[in-house]
Amino acid sequence: MDAQIKALAEPRRRQILELVRDQELAAGEIAAHFEVTRPAISQHLTVLKDALLITERRDGARRLYRVDPTGLLGLKQFVDAFWGSGLARLKAEVEADAQTAEGRKRKGP
Repeated sequence: MDAQIKALAEPRRRQILELVRDQELAAGEIAAHFEVTRPAISQHLTVLKDALLITERRDGARRLYRVDPTGLLGLKQFVDAFWGSGLARLKAEVEADAQTAEGRKRKGP
């Protein structure tokens, strides 16, 4: 999960993931969306691939990239654990506040 977090920390890498989320794109097509050199995009693609966030498929001389959703699974589970427990605490607080407010209504002014 550390490799995924480090890879996602760079804004261009997140943009690349968005580009290849729903479609497979060649490295040149990805590079066309950025004002940096193709070697720089190639380095970003390598980091994303090493972090298991994208897959690479060769089609002749072209390399095609697409998001690998399984690479985000561990990160999603980690975040979901925090989100789930946070929601449970929030629910408990809201219910406690509601009970306190109901108790005040019964006692009157």
